Amino acid sequence: MTERERIYLFDTTLRDGQQTPGIDFSVEDKIAIANMLDHFGIDYVEGGYPGANPTDTAFFAKKRTGRAKMTAFGMTKRAGVSASNDPGLTALIASESDAVCLVAKSWDYHVEVALGITNDQNLECIAESVAAVADAGKEAMVDCEHFFDGYKANRSYALACAKTAHEAGARWVVLCDTNGGTQPDEIAEIIADVIASGIPGAALGIHAHNDTGQAVANSLAAVKAGVRQVQGTLNGIGERCGNANIITLAATLALKERYNSRYELGIDAEGLTDLTGLSHGFDELLNRAPDPQLPYVGASAFATKAGIHASALLKDPRTYEHVDPSRVGNTRKVMVSDQGGKSNFINELKRRGIVVSKDDPRLDKLITIVKEREASGYAYEGADASFELLALRELGSVPDFFHVESFRVMVERRYDSHGRVKSVSEAVVKLEIDERRVMSVSEGDGPVNALDKALRKDLGKFQNEIADLKLADYKVRILNGGTEAITRVLIESIDDDGVRWWTVGVSENIIDASFQALMDSVTFKLMKNRKLAGRAAAE
Repeated sequence: MTERERIYLFDTTLRDGQQTPGIDFSVEDKIAIANMLDHFGIDYVEGGYPGANPTDTAFFAKKRTGRAKMTAFGMTKRAGVSASNDPGLTALIASESDAVCLVAKSWDYHVEVALGITNDQNLECIAESVAAVADAGKEAMVDCEHFFDGYKANRSYALACAKTAHEAGARWVVLCDTNGGTQPDEIAEIIADVIASGIPGAALGIHAHNDTGQAVANSLAAVKAGVRQVQGTLNGIGERCGNANIITLAATLALKERYNSRYELGIDAEGLTDLTGLSHGFDELLNRAPDPQLPYVGASAFATKAGIHASALLKDPRTYEHVDPSRVGNTRKVMVSDQGGKSNFINELKRRGIVVSKDDPRLDKLITIVKEREASGYAYEGADASFELLALRELGSVPDFFHVESFRVMVERRYDSHGRVKSVSEAVVKLEIDERRVMSVSEGDGPVNALDKALRKDLGKFQNEIADLKLADYKVRILNGGTEAITRVLIESIDDDGVRWWTVGVSENIIDASFQALMDSVTFKLMKNRKLAGRAAAE
């Protein structure tokens, strides 16, 4: 059997994806997304542009461990300034990154109009910048911006830009369809010419935009033509019409015979079952509803209405399914049998250290509860901690650390001595800990903050255990319209171990939904401490 060639997946959600209208990642968002991508098996995670804004600078100031190579993005050096004296390039090299991706103009029209320099000066900037990154011990790569439009306008100069980057020591030369207008057959023809000019496919990447709806098709055409790095974003986000959807690309490359017989990814079959959870979890973090018609991972991707299709599907799923949905962590919506659903649950539970057999009646009960809760508004793809607690309550046990008898929140609108409006929130939480009744009262910046302070003000013998617990993010989504809307609240928590977890609450009352998520957050922290203590004792 011929040895398969490696395809490297490069995710630019945190950089190019942030150009999406309405999306603005916080440092905490970026860390959470980077961890999700690393866990899934992405090879490169482009985190942003250190030195260009406080968020990206703070993100790259943090050291992190993981398999994915953290990549900083930025411009080549300016003309007339040495690489060592260019502040932008210096910030890239100094960042806590494994690789640096330099964007370089490869269309002579842009060199003249946007940069205002000569073609030779641009080539010099590319060569010196790549050499500086490589000399610093970081992996260098170059995004040849507008490469395909530049190639069609001036083939020799576009090729000169790509060859200059490669000869200067760039590990990857990425050909960018920045305007997204190139067609798949053009992509294949141009890449064949690039390879024929002397740059091996093993050093080439593709970065496709979706302005004609063909970013995934263009990326796959590029792979067939010889490139070995593919760039994209989670769920295809990005400016204008978005980027190539790395979710769709990963599934197609891994599952379709014409690709998986020749190429391999850094994602194994078990990891691929996390695909749906990754896609939906990302949307939950963005506080938006997942697109039900996304390929592979959408809620409708394997759904069939009643009729002749459903009849055939019941006889053999292959009649209307191009892949088994369980391979990407999804489920078919027509099959009454819950065997596929059980497999997904068992895999997800196993990943969390919870072992259960397929015949265990408690598993059936858990599946029923999850389905009923999700029908009422809960979303466990984006609330890993709440799902684990729910599973443990049904399949194992969760200690009764504390019991909340009641809570009350008051919001008062006041005027100070200068006539300025001031809003004051006060929360009262009555709870029982070790048969001791406690009433905690606290003020806060808003009702949820006041509740959080009151809940964690006095947990008796557990107080020291939650001292390092912090709430990192808080998201609200209204699930239906009107004044009687159902509200879903997602809370992200973090502790000094650097562990992050999400909890969820759903109610007609936003305060009640928030309190559900807060209680789960505290309980999960206490459970986490015991799990770590158990591992330490076992070792």
